Amino acid sequence: MAKQISSKVSWVGKVDWELTRFHGDELSTHRGSSYNSYLVRDRKVALIDTVWQPYDSEFVNRLKQEIDLKQIDYIVMNHNEIDHSGALPALMREIPDTPIYCTKQGEAVIRGHYHQNWNFVNVKTGDTLSLGDTTLTFVEMTMMHWPDSMLTYFDGDGGIVFSNDAFGQHLASESLYNDCVPEGELMYEAEKYYANILNPFSMMVAKKIPQIEAMNLRISLICPSHGVIWKENPAQIIEKYKQWSNAYQENQITIVYDTMWQSTRKMAEAIADGIREVTPDTCVKLMNMSLVDKNDALTEMWRSKAFLVGSPTINLGCSFAVAGLLEMACGLKFKNKKAAAFGSYGWGGGAIKQINAKLQEAGLSLVNDGLGKLWVPDDAALVECREYGRNFAQSL
Repeated sequence: MAKQISSKVSWVGKVDWELTRFHGDELSTHRGSSYNSYLVRDRKVALIDTVWQPYDSEFVNRLKQEIDLKQIDYIVMNHNEIDHSGALPALMREIPDTPIYCTKQGEAVIRGHYHQNWNFVNVKTGDTLSLGDTTLTFVEMTMMHWPDSMLTYFDGDGGIVFSNDAFGQHLASESLYNDCVPEGELMYEAEKYYANILNPFSMMVAKKIPQIEAMNLRISLICPSHGVIWKENPAQIIEKYKQWSNAYQENQITIVYDTMWQSTRKMAEAIADGIREVTPDTCVKLMNMSLVDKNDALTEMWRSKAFLVGSPTINLGCSFAVAGLLEMACGLKFKNKKAAAFGSYGWGGGAIKQINAKLQEAGLSLVNDGLGKLWVPDDAALVECREYGRNFAQSL
């Protein structure tokens, strides 16, 4: 069902309460998500973005209830990953000659996905499209988070930013607006979205935000492609992106680990005790990677000024859960963070060496060579672990 969000703009997207995994199985979405599409009506009509492919027929049928499809003069595709462009084939079967406004890279992505010779109109930063009394202005947002990404600014209704993936969150809500959902849930999902999707491109984010601010745009709404619309104090999410893109960290240390027979867990808890003795104001979090969500753990690591990674030695290396986490951490390109390794082992070690290599590959600064303890740590070994935690905290 369409929802009017301003005098000239309607939300015509899909709220997906059932979504639990995204990007295959790479990203958890505990609170669902939405695929936001917007209909802008002046003397001319523009549709901005579509929805994910499984909902293409539903999307087109609902759109027909809102408008005669032949009245849509333009389709604007801000980014063409299938969760945004998936309904294009179904829509274009209905209105095949409608021009599609996108970046040059956007056209390449659409052609690569759907292999259709539609009516593409390439745009770049500063290009405009008149709808009558109002205008759309296009701003390239390269690598936020694909090469084809762009932002579309509507100068009517107090100014509306259609930002696609930038400023979004995976959060299902029938209420649509940021002031209608719990703030804690919203900000956590916004942080998780940034940490797991946009953090690798923080350098581009840090350059683009000042360019957008220099345009001196009036902004009444920021309308992303996932999650809720920023209506109350919409500029707050821009300020957050400025912070998050600048090697973000809080006064937090996260300890992620896996354990077979609880030995590495005991080490983790003793290390945490040592950290707290030195810096009691530091938030210390322990996360067992066989039990917690990998994306939640990566979010906590992104928040942290430092973290420790622990694993027992299994087949001369670290556990599957820890190895997968470290592989993802390499891709997320954390900046200005320190790290160290620890773990128990039996007749032969190897996990710490493997963890250290991955931490260095991820661009992290190693505090030390790591701490390994043979078999089950006794009281003396746990004292050593606490000292290891104290030394780690003092090195930061």
